[in-house]
Amino acid sequence: MAQKPSIPKGTRDFTPQEMARRNYIFDTVKSIFKIYGFQQIETPAMENLSTLTGKYGEEGDKLLFKILNSGDFLAKAKEEDLQSRNSQKTTFQISEKGLRYDLTVPFARYVVQYQSEINFPFRRFQIQPVWRADRPQKGRYREFYQCDVDIIGSDSLLNEYELIQIVDQIFTRLAIGVTIKINNRKVLAGIAETIGEADRIIDITIAIDKLDKIGLEKVNEELAGKGVSAEAILKLQPILLLSGNNEEKLNRIEQVIWGSETGRKGIEELRTIFGYLHAGSIATTVELDLTLARGLNYYTGAIFEVKANEVQIGSITGGGRYDDLTGIFGLPGISGVGVSFGADRIYDVMEQLGLFPKDQTDSTQVMFVNFGITEELYCLPLLADLRQSGIPSEIYPSADKMKKQMIYANKKGVKYVILAGESEMAEGAFTVKNMESGEQTGVEANRLIAYFQKAKG
Repeated sequence: MAQKPSIPKGTRDFTPQEMARRNYIFDTVKSIFKIYGFQQIETPAMENLSTLTGKYGEEGDKLLFKILNSGDFLAKAKEEDLQSRNSQKTTFQISEKGLRYDLTVPFARYVVQYQSEINFPFRRFQIQPVWRADRPQKGRYREFYQCDVDIIGSDSLLNEYELIQIVDQIFTRLAIGVTIKINNRKVLAGIAETIGEADRIIDITIAIDKLDKIGLEKVNEELAGKGVSAEAILKLQPILLLSGNNEEKLNRIEQVIWGSETGRKGIEELRTIFGYLHAGSIATTVELDLTLARGLNYYTGAIFEVKANEVQIGSITGGGRYDDLTGIFGLPGISGVGVSFGADRIYDVMEQLGLFPKDQTDSTQVMFVNFGITEELYCLPLLADLRQSGIPSEIYPSADKMKKQMIYANKKGVKYVILAGESEMAEGAFTVKNMESGEQTGVEANRLIAYFQKAKG
């Protein structure tokens, strides 16, 4: 007996109904991106490993999916490295490419590669899948879609404000209650300087970014394991537990890190962003969270995360400012800022809360019942007209029993079935059956399109 086929863990197939719902999310996100003047690009699923490695930190590099070289992939591998099981050295001998981990680093590569053709500041959006060799669990997949929006070539903090507006409008449109959490990597650097561990900023940010997941005690253990002194960990505690409104938190942390020039700059940037927010109209709560770190190494300024208020699923959107991401590809000094919407997590939240429109479907709206070749020839011109008018339509492909055709229409969710037998053809008309109410209506052939346009409206 043949083995039942399957797909890799952490990946999924999508049914027609699921695709209709996913497209509802993508269409909503895309429409708002366009309103703000962003232009769409795409990049390849695979990039050179040299493009990807070293951009996401040590933990991120471990999660890169590598692609074996074509043909004899061991041809360039050194025997001594194979024998010693040195996976790090062997990897680059047998694999030159990898699946993209996110859309930001490929975007930075794109900007450098096409810099002479780009009009800066460049407002770009990108909706494509990414891959991470992570442990699959609820809300975390190995293949998932990101919807990225970035402004590159400008260091104005007005860009951060516009991205917050975009987040606010998208989740308002999708009817998801969220909280936008904001921090600044310069503030985190100031904290590291203040507690005497400036050289361990990466270790500190990676650890405190896990506070919501593993708790304060485990974070402290991880910090100690990374070599952060007991004195520094003790100084960090009141900062991690800081409470109050945004202004109170800013005032308190400003007092704590006043001796750090970098930290003061971060405070100034946060105050500017909150000033824009107070002047504008944002329905979503924006909360200063000094434990927010975002583990990716390329962030240098404001950082964002969005959490769903009613579902425990982790962040559903995140991003931040990166001042020199293009510098690693030979184009220094180009500042950018962006956020990434996790389409798969957004889908899970909407499904759990029942937020998808009930009539959200890409299914056929109208189906002609097939009674035979004569009736087919009578129906085909009207079928073409319906499609030309933008009404999703089909004809059953063979003259099977009526019961079989109606079962097919029911299972597919067809709203209207059209019948044309001898009497209808003699009168130049059709009988339209509403599959929900069961009501049948006679409609003249030349009024059929108007009938369905009215029903659709």
